[in-house]
Order: sequence, then C-alpha cells, then structure tokens
Amino acid sequence: MTLIQKLAVAYAFLFFGVVAIGYIPAFNDANGNLFGLFSLQWYDDLLHAFSGVWALAAAFISHRLAVFYFKLFGSIYLFDGVLGLITGSGCLDAGIFINGFRSLNDIEFPARFFANLPHIVIGGFAVYVGFWLSKRVHDHFATA
Repeated sequence: MTLIQKLAVAYAFLFFGVVAIGYIPAFNDANGNLFGLFSLQWYDDLLHAFSGVWALAAAFISHRLAVFYFKLFGSIYLFDGVLGLITGSGCLDAGIFINGFRSLNDIEFPARFFANLPHIVIGGFAVYVGFWLSKRVHDHFATA
C-alpha cells in the first residue's frame, strides 16, 4: 500500500469519526450544534459517511484511484469551504441555492471562518496530496 493509499485510509477514518462525534452529547451545545458551530443533519452525516467509504474504497482498489479521490474530493471540499467563507453558504448542502449570499450581519466573520475551516483544511490538504504530493512521492509499490 502506497503513502497516498494510507492517507486515503486515514481520511476514511477521519470521516467516520466526524459522523460518530456528532452523536456524542459532550460535543453538542444546547441547540444541538456540534462544537457550537455546526448544525449537522442526516444528509450531512450521509455525505461524510459517503466521503469515508469513497476514500476507503479508493485506498484498497489502487494508488491511481486514491490519487483521483484526493484530486476530486479535495477540489470539491476546498471549493465548498471557500464558498462558505465568502458567501456564508456552502454548495454541498445546497445552502448557496437555498439561502444565497448571506451578509456578515447574518453570520459574523469569526463564526463563518470557524464553520468553514474544516472543509478548507481537509479539502486543502487533499488537494495538496492529489496534485502535488502524489507527483513527488515515488512509491516502489505504486501500481496503475
């Protein structure tokens, strides 16, 4: 298993953990928001679980598919995080289509920043892995 495939397995466990942590009362505030920032619904859990299953499948199928996962997944998640930071609405939950652009009076910048930081970091690192690290890491066992 190559480094990129191992990172895909790590992403799978990360996303399975995100789904699980949403059901631990200690991490939810009185309004049910995770860490007081995120209102996660069943479709968010489904999206996170799908992201984990996709990462795990890609990791065990091939190095090339793991690289593809990081390129496509990372681009989508990074875009969602940046869009959410700028507009206050993301695209993965269809918020940009439902709520449109939200003013800073609606969602202040610090809350907007921390609410989108996970997608920016997770997506940004995935983009780095898919587009740059995968070209610089030469794994002897990498196969097409």
